[in-house]
Amino acid sequence: MQPNPTLDQLQILLAVAETGSFSGAGRKLNRAQSVISYGIANLEAQLGVKLFEREGTREPQLTEMGKAILEDARRMAGVMQRIRARVEGFNRGLESEVAVAIDPVLPAPVLIRTLRAFAQEFPTVGLRLNVGSLGSIVDQVVKGEADIGIGAVPGEADVRLIEIGLVTMVPVASPDHPLARLKGPVPLEDLREHTQLVVTDPSQRTRGRDFSVFAFRIWRLTDMHTKHLMIRAGLGWGGLPGWIIAEDLRQGLLVELDLEPYGQVQGPFFAMHRTDRQPGPAASWLIDIFKSKLGCFNEAAPDGLLPADLDGDVTRD
Repeated sequence: MQPNPTLDQLQILLAVAETGSFSGAGRKLNRAQSVISYGIANLEAQLGVKLFEREGTREPQLTEMGKAILEDARRMAGVMQRIRARVEGFNRGLESEVAVAIDPVLPAPVLIRTLRAFAQEFPTVGLRLNVGSLGSIVDQVVKGEADIGIGAVPGEADVRLIEIGLVTMVPVASPDHPLARLKGPVPLEDLREHTQLVVTDPSQRTRGRDFSVFAFRIWRLTDMHTKHLMIRAGLGWGGLPGWIIAEDLRQGLLVELDLEPYGQVQGPFFAMHRTDRQPGPAASWLIDIFKSKLGCFNEAAPDGLLPADLDGDVTRD
């Protein structure tokens, strides 16, 4: 079997290409020039191609095949660097992967900016992102399916909670909805006659309990995205996160309701982890950055409505 090029040979190739000479590569790698020349000669012999033109030039020049192989060498050297960085991180206690459970009520700009920073800070750490709601976030953390959770916590939780900021919920309806045509504050007796759309907890943690539910007729859904679409279609009214509906309010696709028993409300948002398991370095860093980014968002949007200059970070319907 023909021997494969070694990492050392590829590093010599990269050094010669970068410095433009065998002597420069020797200085860069702290090797004798004869070792550099020997390494390139062996690599050419193994591959059966000439990588450098040496005759008629003052310094070695890459051949066309040499240029092509150089790109492969760079990729292979990069893979080895990532392997080394991953191993070094593991030896320092850094996780190989972090699993995060996210409630979609979290403002999208906060999520995107946090994950963008995470990718830069921990390039060797994998990420598993699970999207849930209400008690399902807690369940994923308690069961060990997620290292940390980010969400609002209904009722008691078997986790350590770290408050990271606030999320605003706003009662809204389509402009053609009967409630949108009433002059407020709309009393409870009128509110009860119109279908309310409610996101229900898929876990058993709040079984038998309702939050901010006022109507006699209730349609229960399992996700905020569907609720948003149905309210915009005029199928009912309900509360939605301010950041999600900011553009809808600006364009007149939704209107904020003036209700006697239910107005715009801010609720706490938490990071959480199991009480018997401390998060690793990358997970702990994520909690701190989520808190920082959500705090910045709350300062930029104290009413919870997405400012126009943050619009580019949000994927719309």
